Amino acid sequence: MGKKMTFEAAMSRLEAIVQQLEQGRIGLDEAIKIFDEGMGLYRLCQSQLQEAEKKIETLVKTEDGFQLELMEVEA
Repeated sequence: MGKKMTFEAAMSRLEAIVQQLEQGRIGLDEAIKIFDEGMGLYRLCQSQLQEAEKKIETLVKTEDGFQLELMEVEA
């Protein structure tokens, strides 16, 4: 996979996989194959969410009220 899949694309594919598995109309080998793909997509989404969380601005209380502060990102 040369190009990184977007969070939205990964979630869309993951939802399609869940629907296929819930319908139960595919064979065991195919179910295992797409389940494995789904787990990879789940890990990708988790990773992207964690990265986004690190970048989110947080509200910090000061003497004068509140200010927005960018969270530090550790590499």
